[in-house]
Order: sequence, then structure tokens, then C-alpha cells
Amino acid sequence: MDFLGISVVIIAIIVLIAIFLSFVPLGLWVSAVSASVKVSIFSLVGMRMRRVRADRIIRPLIKAQKAGMNVNANQLESHLLSGGHVDNVVDALIAAHRANLDLSFERAAAIDLAGRNVFEAVKMSVTPKIIETPWISAVAIDGIEVRVIAKVTVRANLARLVGGAGEETIIARVGEGIVTTVGSSQNHKSVLENPDSISRTVLSKGLDNGTAFEILSIDIADVDIGRNIGANLQIQQAEADKQIAQAKAEERRAAAIAKAEEMRAEVEKMKAKVIEAEAEVPMAMAEALKNGNLGVIDYYKLQNVQADTAMKDNIGKTDLTKILQKQQQNDKNK
Repeated sequence: MDFLGISVVIIAIIVLIAIFLSFVPLGLWVSAVSASVKVSIFSLVGMRMRRVRADRIIRPLIKAQKAGMNVNANQLESHLLSGGHVDNVVDALIAAHRANLDLSFERAAAIDLAGRNVFEAVKMSVTPKIIETPWISAVAIDGIEVRVIAKVTVRANLARLVGGAGEETIIARVGEGIVTTVGSSQNHKSVLENPDSISRTVLSKGLDNGTAFEILSIDIADVDIGRNIGANLQIQQAEADKQIAQAKAEERRAAAIAKAEEMRAEVEKMKAKVIEAEAEVPMAMAEALKNGNLGVIDYYKLQNVQADTAMKDNIGKTDLTKILQKQQQNDKNK
């Protein structure tokens, strides 16, 4: 065989080796074999054909089996194809195994696929987390506002992590319990004297039901006195009563003015009738004198009667004016 033929054979062998290595991650297979992990070349080729990165399966598998976990490549590949985080699940299983927590691969995979960080959840089960609430405002029976900050120590409950409520629910329930406890206190001094009574009462309500956590303790971090809500409400009520009284007084004053105007109009009508009647009296008297039906003595008597009537009328007008002025002064005083 000449030199050209030998070169062609060598090139063909190199191409075949390159094609083989492109389908078979030989380095991963060697790593798996050296770690006593049973995985065949054909399994690695099948992962490449299924477009699964073999390193994302083999390395976590080596780590799990070195830690004594009973996990196989098919489980990890299935979880990866479902969109899970294989490294997080394996790390969580190892941490749970070291802490003697009961956590199976199926539960860990379900927690991971639910969108929660399963490794952080396992760490929280081992090392409890402290959740600090914002300022919670409550009002005691005596009307004094009490502002409270609480620190809630929780531990992740792996059994309820899927479908359980989160930290926001814990904070809301603790806030509700604090408001209820302070609101049932007779006065704010009892709250300041015994802040631990708040934590005991709130903790006894079972606030962690239906959540992904187990509440270990509730501690009152700070207590502060706020506004006097009861006094403010009384001031607002007094102001409202004052405005109602002023409105009613204004209504009575307007009614009195309207009544006075009505009486004044009636008086004017009566005056007009009197003037009209008085205009006819001289003509009637002249006619009576002319006809002899009225004597001179009778005429003078009639004049005296008219003078008395005019005097009484003036007195009546003065009294009516004084009455109206007094009524207006009373309305203003109200």
C-alpha cells in the first residue's frame, strides 16, 4: 500500500473517531466508571440523541450515589426533561439525608416543579428562618393606638410545601392576631406591661394551618404608643354635633324670618284695606250730614273715636316691631 492509501485510511479513522466522540461523551463515561456509577455507553448516546446534556445528568448522579442516595439516571433525566433543576433536587436530597429528614425523590421533584427552591426549603427545615412583620397598628378598648413589631420564627414544612401558603400569609395572620389581642385589652397599659401575652395568644391560634411553614415562636420585638384614637373620634363627633346644631339653628332662624315677613305682608294688606275704608268714610259722613242722618254732636264723637283708634294702632305697631326685633335677636344668639 502506497503512502496515499495509508493517508486515506488514517484520515478515515480520524473522522470515525471524531464522529464517535461527538455522539459519545467519553470523558463523562470514564468519570462515571471511575466513581463506580453504572451507566453504559449506549445510555449516553441515547441522551445525546434525545438532546439531553449528559453532564447535567451524570455529575449530579455521581454526587448522589457518592452520598449514598438511591437515585438512577432515568429519574434525573425525566425530571430534567420536565423542566426541573436536577442539581437543586440532588443537593436537597443529600442535605435532607444528612439531617435525617424524610424526603423522597418524588416529593423533592414535585416541590422543585412547583416553583419552589427545594434546597432552600430543606435548609430552612434544618435552620429556622425569622420573619419580621412591619409595624402593626391596633387600638385597645380605652381608645389608645398600640403599634407592634413581631418576629416570627418559622421552619419549612416539607409535607405542605406544595400547595401551602407562603410568608405573606404568615405575616397577614400574625397581624390579624395582634390586632384582635390588643383590641380585646382593657387599656394600652396592660399591653405595655405584658407584651408576651400577645405572643402567647397569637401563637395559640394555630396560624400555620394550610401554610408551607411551621411556626415555632412569635416574639414581640417592639411596642410603641400611637395616637389617642378614642379622643379623636370624640372630637370629630362633637364637631359633627356642632355642625348639626348650627344647621338646625339656621333653619329655625330662616323659618322665623319667613314667618315675620308673612306677618308683615298680612299687616300691609290690612293697612291697605283700612286706608281704602278710611277713604270712603269722609264721603259717607258728608252724605250723612247732607241727608240729616248725622248730627254735629255725633260727628265730634266719631272724631274722638277715630283719634283713640289711631293712638292704639300706633301703640300696636310699636309692640309688633319690638316683638320681631326680639325674635331676631334670639335667633342670632342661638
